[in-house]
Amino acid sequence: MSERYQPIDLGDTGKDAVRTAFANQVLYCRANDAPVTARIVAALATTLEKPATTFAQRIADWQGAPLADALPLRAAGGLHALHLSGAAPELSPIYADADDINDGAIVAGVIARHEAALLPWLDGPPQTNEAGRSSNFIAAMLWLTEQGLPPHFDCLEIGSSAGINLMIDRYHYDLGGVQVGPEPGVMAFTPEWRGNHPPQHKIDFAGLKGCDVAPVDLTDPAQAMRLKAYIWPEHAVRFARMEAAIAAAREKKPDLIRATAADFVEAALKKPQPKGVTRVLMHSIVWQYVPEDQQMRVTTAMEEAGAEASPDRPLAWIALEANRTVHSHELVVRYWPGGEASKMLGRAHAHGAWVEWLEP
Repeated sequence: MSERYQPIDLGDTGKDAVRTAFANQVLYCRANDAPVTARIVAALATTLEKPATTFAQRIADWQGAPLADALPLRAAGGLHALHLSGAAPELSPIYADADDINDGAIVAGVIARHEAALLPWLDGPPQTNEAGRSSNFIAAMLWLTEQGLPPHFDCLEIGSSAGINLMIDRYHYDLGGVQVGPEPGVMAFTPEWRGNHPPQHKIDFAGLKGCDVAPVDLTDPAQAMRLKAYIWPEHAVRFARMEAAIAAAREKKPDLIRATAADFVEAALKKPQPKGVTRVLMHSIVWQYVPEDQQMRVTTAMEEAGAEASPDRPLAWIALEANRTVHSHELVVRYWPGGEASKMLGRAHAHGAWVEWLEP
């Protein structure tokens, strides 16, 4: 497998696109400190060369765009679920990162024995809810406040999954020395901060509401286990965060509804906006899963609402999304009035380990 990312467009389809998606996912996992997940994805790729199961054949003949559909992570999530449940103990040596074992043979055997349990994992995209990404949202809100927008934020999130980032008002942040939020907080985040620290301001939240096409109830053990299966096993801190989020949701569930991104945004923007409140749309690692027609509707709705925004009722858009061309995650902001053009504030680790702040 090449040690360089192979060119692939988000919308590419066909067998070559599937092979490239798996090869690139292996490299992406290695680059993000996930060698075990890289081994699982690489082992899955070997089963596609001569598919011997319905599961492998369905992947090899994938009808959609494998990169946009995060196909390798769908399959890897199913295997991780089997490992977490103890249903496939033969996977344990791989997850222990043991040497001198045949990963491909082990994974092929597990697929053959557990195909009925694995097939449903191909039916929907991964749920990659990660509280660590919220550090980016907070930093962006501090920057927006520095630009003169009111520091009272009414937040709308699309692709909220289980709503973990809708509880950001309960977390504490240390962003390059800038302290935000209750202390100690339900969770505390101190990402490695690269570059200058963000502006120091006091911010608060007028509202936190989100949507997802398949919202996850953190208080349901089965649904919570599904979320855990999508956590890369190397990242132990993420499991601890998930447990903290589950406990927080049991105390007070996040405000989360079932809706498409476009329907949710269009409806939310029609509601009256109080004076002195900044309404903000936010999302992280979700835009690639939003169908193109809905992306256009969201963009149109935001730009039309932005045209009506005023200094005491501004609108902002914060996005932490993958740039597949350079294989990094970029924190990009727009706001109305005055900041209609996209502004990249920084780059970040996919799971919140570090933030590279590009602002002076």
